[in-house]
Amino acid sequence: MFKISTNKVYHFKSNTRLVNQLTYSLVILLAISFSRNCLAQSKQALRYEIDAKRAEMTFTSKDALPRGREFKRLDSTYYVGWLFEGSYKFEHAADYLGYKAAATQLERSLLLLEKDFKSELKTRTNDVMTYLKVMKFHRDWDYNAYILMQAYSNMEEPANVWKLLQKCKQIDLQDEFVSDTYNYMAWTVHRNRFYTSKKYSFLKNSIDENEAYANKLIDSATLKIKRDAVLNKVFFGPKYEIEKMPSVWHYKSIIYTYQLNIESGGYYYDKLKSTPYFPANNYATFCAIQAKFGEAEHYYDASKNEDRSIDKRLNESYYYLSILNKYKGDNKKGIEELKELIKANGSTPGFGWYNLALSRNLIYDGQIEIAKRYAKRAEQFKEIHIGTTLGQSHYDFTSALTNLIIKIREIDAIKFNNKNWWYTPSDLTKIASLTIEKYGLQFLIINQFAENPERDRVIYKLFSTESTVSFDEILQLIEGFSTNYFLDRFKKEISKEKRYNVKRYYKLFVAKLLMKKGNYNEAKSYLDSILNEMLIDLEYEKLFLGRVYESLSICEKELNNQSNSIQYSLKLYSIYPQLVPFSGIKIPMRIHSNEKTMEQKSVIMGIKNANIEWTSNSNKNIPDVYINFSVKNKLPIIEYHVIQNGNNIVLPQSISYKKIDEIIRDLPYAIFGIGNDDKLIEITQEKK
Repeated sequence: MFKISTNKVYHFKSNTRLVNQLTYSLVILLAISFSRNCLAQSKQALRYEIDAKRAEMTFTSKDALPRGREFKRLDSTYYVGWLFEGSYKFEHAADYLGYKAAATQLERSLLLLEKDFKSELKTRTNDVMTYLKVMKFHRDWDYNAYILMQAYSNMEEPANVWKLLQKCKQIDLQDEFVSDTYNYMAWTVHRNRFYTSKKYSFLKNSIDENEAYANKLIDSATLKIKRDAVLNKVFFGPKYEIEKMPSVWHYKSIIYTYQLNIESGGYYYDKLKSTPYFPANNYATFCAIQAKFGEAEHYYDASKNEDRSIDKRLNESYYYLSILNKYKGDNKKGIEELKELIKANGSTPGFGWYNLALSRNLIYDGQIEIAKRYAKRAEQFKEIHIGTTLGQSHYDFTSALTNLIIKIREIDAIKFNNKNWWYTPSDLTKIASLTIEKYGLQFLIINQFAENPERDRVIYKLFSTESTVSFDEILQLIEGFSTNYFLDRFKKEISKEKRYNVKRYYKLFVAKLLMKKGNYNEAKSYLDSILNEMLIDLEYEKLFLGRVYESLSICEKELNNQSNSIQYSLKLYSIYPQLVPFSGIKIPMRIHSNEKTMEQKSVIMGIKNANIEWTSNSNKNIPDVYINFSVKNKLPIIEYHVIQNGNNIVLPQSISYKKIDEIIRDLPYAIFGIGNDDKLIEITQEKK
């Protein structure tokens, strides 16, 4: 009995304890529930406060950063503070670290937004009241996803871009104001088209497959717009679909232009012309790839003059105008514009590209030493490629080719400065050293070619959309490679090329390669056919014509037609005099000078050591060089100008000097229209 009684007493005590524990637990649960309700009410009140404060500002407001941090202090679990701080950091980023800092905030914001408001985000409705309740979250997701995608893209992280776009695809907002999921998926594929699925899983295995995939994604964007329009026409009107379609036309025009499908590309550009979204820069490139340089310049000018005060990216128009200025022989204009641009923008994205463009214009103005400085500056700059299909591989290739052209020009300059360079040990040593450096750069470029699956489309295909160099730079590049391979290739291109204005450029390439093989008669036939072309643009194709005249002068000389050779060399001087000192051609000139003192006579003697055929021949096509010595403010002054056949080739100018060797070095170049920017800076500083 004892045991039984004991057991019963224990059971009773256990039940009493259980009741007490349950009662205690119930009290705790009620307290927690009450506390949570109070906390929820408090948090909701804080969120109301945050929403009220943010209503007075935008994500790009100057006080977005302090407000974002304030919102995070009030409620760090609410996405708004993270979004404002991330937006501010994105707007003020200019390098990898800046975009990384922005992305960290924006990732957190997007995560919290989806966590708390997923059902609202996935709501698709044509009911006005329902949509008004969720529209704020839709707009915030749309903007958040867009700038986070841009941050990833600017950090060259396409895998993260793609992952984010897949999330946007799942959310499926019924109105994407800026995120534009399918079009940006297409852009991401197109921008990385030269890679394969081995590098990025979302890609196909060839450029053609990637381009076809990008095109399908743009078609999917069209389908989404049509599907969204069924709901959105209630809120945004019956023209919703029409107003959204320009984004599709924009990316279609990019794809078709890259493929050199002029007809289809032109179709979509024509559609864009009737909208406020017409891309002047892209259309300028579309004109340039057809060798319609006048139209290209017009639209590049329109694009560069757009207000880009808040846009920290490469302004492609300035870069490509440097090439057009080179074609026109108006390098001094390009030099002035680019120097002003670099000074205004500083070391922001695009700085490296602008320095490469400036170096190019300086090269073709004959200012090799100064060009070298800007090329070096570009080489040492870590460029960020924002909002453009141009990437690091394009940048590295352009930089290497610019340096190669500089080495070639440096060798040519030594030969021009001293017509007896063969007998000068110091010049021979310099040429040998520069030649070794030139071969090193050629080897570097060959290695870059080997890793570039786009070389056939972008480098060897003249005037392609993704080319960052001119036809003339490509021409000088291939002269160091396999002649037979390129000769066969470019002969085929003449017959295959559908862009009529581009055919004559391939003829020039074939002629130059034939000359390299010693086939001067055949080369001359190609060059003669070019001159018979009635559509050559005398304003925008001066560099092209200059190369034709230069080649004809060499051919005629090799064929023992000395008189014809001289006439073509004089035509070269008349159209693009800055090319002559680096051509190896010794043109005849007449000199008229008033030297009297020993110093002045030594200057004239020094000039006559340059590779120029000084003559007294009365042929009216021979340039007359006028040099007048004087003294102003105790400084020796030389006034000079050049007239050819009654035309001022070099306008009257004056130059002061302190050292004879400097003027002997500079004056021979000056009579070929070659400037000296360092000298201009010195003069400006002296005036100040």
